[in-house]
Amino acid sequence: MRINNKFVQIALVIFLTGSCQSVQKNGLTHRREKVEEVSEFFIDPGSTHQTIDNFGASDAWSCQFVGQWPLDKRKEIAGLLFSKDLDQNQNPEGIGLSLWRFNLGAGSASQGDQSGIKDEWRRAESFLQRDGSYNWENQKGQVWFAKEAKERAVENILVFANSPSVNFTRNGKAYSGSKEQSNLPRENYGDFAVYLAKAAEGLEKMGIPVDIISPVNEPQWDWADGGQEGTPFWNNEIAEIVRLLDKEIDHRNLNAKIDIAEAAQINYLYEQGNRPGRGAHISSFFNEDSENYIGDLAHVSPTISGHSYFTTSPEATLLGHREKLAQHLSEQPDIKYWMSEYCILGDNEGEINGNKRDLGMPPALYMAKVIHSDLVVSGASAWHWWVAVSPYDYKDGLIYIDKNKTDGNYYPSKMLWALGNYSRFIRPGYKRIDVKGRSGSASEQLLLSGYVHPEKEEVVLVVVNAGTEDIRTKFNLSDTEMGTVSTYVTSATRDLEKIDIQEGSNFIIPKESIVTLVYRP
Repeated sequence: MRINNKFVQIALVIFLTGSCQSVQKNGLTHRREKVEEVSEFFIDPGSTHQTIDNFGASDAWSCQFVGQWPLDKRKEIAGLLFSKDLDQNQNPEGIGLSLWRFNLGAGSASQGDQSGIKDEWRRAESFLQRDGSYNWENQKGQVWFAKEAKERAVENILVFANSPSVNFTRNGKAYSGSKEQSNLPRENYGDFAVYLAKAAEGLEKMGIPVDIISPVNEPQWDWADGGQEGTPFWNNEIAEIVRLLDKEIDHRNLNAKIDIAEAAQINYLYEQGNRPGRGAHISSFFNEDSENYIGDLAHVSPTISGHSYFTTSPEATLLGHREKLAQHLSEQPDIKYWMSEYCILGDNEGEINGNKRDLGMPPALYMAKVIHSDLVVSGASAWHWWVAVSPYDYKDGLIYIDKNKTDGNYYPSKMLWALGNYSRFIRPGYKRIDVKGRSGSASEQLLLSGYVHPEKEEVVLVVVNAGTEDIRTKFNLSDTEMGTVSTYVTSATRDLEKIDIQEGSNFIIPKESIVTLVYRP
């Protein structure tokens, strides 16, 4: 397929992982010595794969407070997350997220210490009051961020529930009292469905149209320790709740789609694993022969969602789970996959530890490896980070803040800008395209992915070099004449900064960096 050279734009993000592991056939990296020769890559915009829907992050849990900080500071934080503007030097002012996740709380905040959730930052408000009335002044900080997202043209708003309202749970709390059953009795399924739909309706009246409702979050975990809001669910329960929610959305003439079912790990999408009755979401919900089939409901999105936690190391695990997921998805060609939540947890086989805040490049490069693997190996159509704003000493935030409810300082991390190398340039509707190394030993040491504009008017390609030496590269775009090139670098000294890294027909990919190249006619 030939692209009209009058409109060609290419955005190229190339990245090499912090652990420098083997590419093998999926583009992961070996530890490398300095490479002087030119590594050449072949890009084919005519060979397309999945359509990208969005890149996102959530407002849990800090935005309930940060959304009521002094206006100038919350505006600046929102700008870093949502802005698609350029500064006077043509550098991106923000990462241009295309989806914002709104945490629809269960009401544990109103219970205070009686909630059983010790960390008050992990308690959440609810629009639904204990007397059954609704107070649309609640969740004020979150509403502010959601409105700001819409004002800055963020394409999608998703509301998700970690737990049903405490009004409906078995134990009157927002976390489970039993590992053997969900915290929602069957007689309250309908009330939960009404609440989800009514909350979406209320947000719409506030100028925040809801595109997606995600009623169930990580149903495989027991959620019995009071660390946060949450409940387990079994697949038959999820199916029944979704059927009721589908009817309620229809009754209220809402345009929202239902997203199911945010599996705690991606392997639970294709296998039961160690959670019988709570796994194998793809076949359970989208196989017509399943008693839990809900793929024919009008408001169910043809999407299955899962989280990349605990499946990113070692390399055999990273690749193996994603290859298996891709195989199972190929057997259900009418559905797509969203990677709907990730941050760096655990010790990851010694590759990187989730403990301790790190604003620098190591977690950003690790994050980039996971993004690449989810998009290229498993074929994810969306990729969402966990908390956009974090007060914790943990590798879980794009932006960090002082743990202060009313005011404080904020600290953008390199993970923010690493995600921006994707989210800012790969917009909803782009399709992933083929990218292959042709020569040079470094061609097997860089992670590279490419994307084409839906009407073939521009192309976006993606790279990370986590190695200790710069790498000289050349990119050949098949059957297309390329125009001028703009390059954007995230590194220890640059935050998605526009800078020229071209030498003749080659590009020098800086060490320990993530780079986006944009070709324009």
